Amino acid sequence: MSDVIHLNEEQRFIVELSGDPAVLEYKMLSHNHIDFTHTFVPFRARGKGYAEALVEAGFSWAKQQGYDIQASCWYVDKFLKDA
Repeated sequence: MSDVIHLNEEQRFIVELSGDPAVLEYKMLSHNHIDFTHTFVPFRARGKGYAEALVEAGFSWAKQQGYDIQASCWYVDKFLKDA
């Protein structure tokens, strides 16, 4: 599994794949509230755990920052319900 990279200024996490990256995007709603808005994994790379790795990295970072987390992305929302 490739490493997850946080692109803070672009408000997203990525996993570099040959060609298109897998992506988790977020939006800061306030100084302590974050919304994970979108995940995308290229078709040929689906089912290999990239989206889950992105969400785990995003949640870990957000919790370290002390952010309140919400998810308008259905995939990320599944993880919030399980937490």
